[in-house]
Amino acid sequence: MIKFKNIINLKPFDWLLIGGVVTAGILHSLLEGSIDIAGTVAAVTGVVCVVLVARGNIFNYLFGLVNVALYAWISYKAELYGDAALNAFYYLPMQFVGWFLWMKRRERKDSVTVTSKRMIFRDRILLVLVSAFLTVAVGYLLKYAGDPQPFRDSATNVLSVIAMFLMVKAYMEQWPLWAAVNVISIIIWIYAYLSGEEHAMLMVVMWIFYLINSLKGWYLWYRNSLTQATT
Repeated sequence: MIKFKNIINLKPFDWLLIGGVVTAGILHSLLEGSIDIAGTVAAVTGVVCVVLVARGNIFNYLFGLVNVALYAWISYKAELYGDAALNAFYYLPMQFVGWFLWMKRRERKDSVTVTSKRMIFRDRILLVLVSAFLTVAVGYLLKYAGDPQPFRDSATNVLSVIAMFLMVKAYMEQWPLWAAVNVISIIIWIYAYLSGEEHAMLMVVMWIFYLINSLKGWYLWYRNSLTQATT
């Protein structure tokens, strides 16, 4: 039987991020005169998920299941088919893979937190080169296929796939990739909002909170990986 202790390991700043996105959802509903249930739930579960990831908490995958399912549907409605496919066919099954792998890397048998790893310098250089090569290569393939914004779509998809893989493997180097994806996604959803997409503003807010959390997660996992390496 699986046992957990201290399930909630969040700090005041984490609650501030969660409270911020909840407040943003309420304000959005008041300004629009209607409640965007799907957008609000996607935004809140998404921020809770990434906040838990930053703390190395395995329960991020439960919130991730809800978030990626809703985000896939919202992206499909907004005709962001690349994002929809990425969430439905990659992120969704990876929630189960991540749970399984993180269960094996918990600090203790009753712990909710995972021990983080860090790459050596050679592997980081290889990560940068592979990420750049695949982004350009996939970009040209999308351009050939008629994608109106091939390199933007390539960057978000390629970097997200690599970052998610590093995440389930508990590597600290996931965070700079997530930060890059966050910046690109903020720009994408700003354009969607200007085009009149109904859920777009909450998605902009969600990705801004993602970006803030990515920077925090980068710091926390870097510090944790140093501790693990020393130990």
